Amino acid sequence: MRAGAPLGTARDGAVSALAERDRRLAYELSAGVLRRQAELDRALDLERADPRLHDVLRLGAYQLRCLTRVPRHAAVSTSVELARETAGEGPARFVNQALRRIAGDGGRGTGDGAGPTHPLWLIERWRSRFGETGTAALLAWNDAKPELTIQPARWERARLTRAFHEAGIEITDAPFGAGLRITRDNPSPVPRPSSLPGFAEGGFIVQDPAHALVAQYAAIPAGALVYDACAAPGGKAVTLERMGIRVVAGDARPDRLPRLTDTARRAGVAIRCLAADLEAAPFRPQGFAAVLVDAPCSATGTMARHPDARWRLTPELFPRAAARQGRLLAAAAPLVRKGGGFLIYATCSLEPEENSAVVEDFLSRNPEFTRASTRSSLPTELITAAGDFQSLPQRHGIDGAFAARLVRR
Repeated sequence: MRAGAPLGTARDGAVSALAERDRRLAYELSAGVLRRQAELDRALDLERADPRLHDVLRLGAYQLRCLTRVPRHAAVSTSVELARETAGEGPARFVNQALRRIAGDGGRGTGDGAGPTHPLWLIERWRSRFGETGTAALLAWNDAKPELTIQPARWERARLTRAFHEAGIEITDAPFGAGLRITRDNPSPVPRPSSLPGFAEGGFIVQDPAHALVAQYAAIPAGALVYDACAAPGGKAVTLERMGIRVVAGDARPDRLPRLTDTARRAGVAIRCLAADLEAAPFRPQGFAAVLVDAPCSATGTMARHPDARWRLTPELFPRAAARQGRLLAAAAPLVRKGGGFLIYATCSLEPEENSAVVEDFLSRNPEFTRASTRSSLPTELITAAGDFQSLPQRHGIDGAFAARLVRR
């Protein structure tokens, strides 16, 4: 992560050789520390500590404050050994004293750690849009462990439900009926998706309801040929194909292609996957009945799943992201068939600069496109006044996502 890799990529590469139990602990520690980083830093008074020890202290303090299954002496001794390997004997003694102080006062450290868990500028930004209550609910959502939702692939919903029940894993309908959600009241922690019933057989894919609902909102006719231009990891492409749509799935980053092809293979769908840069005009004009641009964005709607995102953002990111998103839409437009072809624009952002503002700017520059009313039966609470799709975690209990459905005359 220090080199710029997202949490998921950095973590998966580091823990792949670990046993399942140790891997799950590593997942819990890495995500938990990032969610509680500001709180831990206040409790530890890190301004006085050697910067080389910051992450070691955070890991130890998180175990002492939040993980009852890790013995306190183990949390302290492991952290001391890490400090010794990282910085030497003197810093190791400092870590020992700091963590023993936290262990002795019930995990409080230099204070109770109370305070904001997100950057202050981001909290103020959201307060101006969602109000005090809505922002507090959004922050709480981001700080909680995310729900796990699956979508049927090779197996139908009834077979999945039966297999999970037989394995002692309780599932229920996800919000808006968009998938199956593993309930929080299971007697044991939710296992990794790869160990769930049906994973090896391609019975399901992991996908939040919001992203399944975007595919429904797009309302692309069955049999249409669609280009999913920013497709990795492939969830929306699989959902579209299961709706009877013919899908070509591309992504500009070759390193993301293996995950895209693996998703398609496991789900048993007939999707053509390729490495293709949308801005390099990879196909002839008007070659598709629809193009989906699920654009790279700030991911402010998925911070519960990506706890590192809150610390990566700066206020300057939003206009930069919007400029790139506008270029992607402009590159996709010529690929859409005239006379009724669709251009679907989607993000997992909550920010208007990346959502409605990008769409309005595109429409002002491309008069042959206009918003198209959706034929989907989505609840009205998910549809904006302009006719776009918008889900909000604090209001709908799912990831934040946005989509606009445009038609070419």
